[in-house]
Formats: sequence, structure tokens, C-alpha cells
Amino acid sequence: MPTYMTLADVHEQEFQNPQELATVWGDVAADIEEIGGELRHSYAVMGAHDFVLIYEVDDSADAMQVAIAAERYGMDTTSMQLFPIDRLSELVEDI
Repeated sequence: MPTYMTLADVHEQEFQNPQELATVWGDVAADIEEIGGELRHSYAVMGAHDFVLIYEVDDSADAMQVAIAAERYGMDTTSMQLFPIDRLSELVEDI
């Protein structure tokens, strides 16, 4: 299964406290499993974004469903597919 990353930014007005936000991650993980994927990692981020989710799903359509699920919980998302560095040579042509 391909690996995807979703950067998530929280709308502060949606959450009263950090505990409320923490409960959302269980719901997002359940949504990923329902789509047929697996949440591999989730982190709080210091910097331009609030959180990052790293997960595996079958294809980009499923990755879009994950992003939509996170947005239902009051987050803006940006998603992208990840490729292992050791596979990089397979993805580019020699010049």
C-alpha cells in the first residue's frame, strides 16, 4: 500500500481544550481503518502546521477520503504521497 502524509491545521474555535482535540485523533484513526488503511504515525508539529498524519491506504482516492474525514473534525489539510528514499532510483530516469 502506498504511504501518504496529511498536514493538518486546527481551527482553534472548533476545540475548547487539548483533551477535546486528542479525542478527535481516535476518531480519525477509526476513519482511516474504515477506509481500509492503517495509521502509521501521528505527531504534533512545531512550525507552520499543527499535526501530521502518516498512513497507508490503497490509492489516492482513499487518501482524499482521509483528508475529507479530518476536515469534518475542523481541520484544514494538505495531503501528499510519500516515497521511500531507497526507492528513489526506481522513480527517476537516468540522464
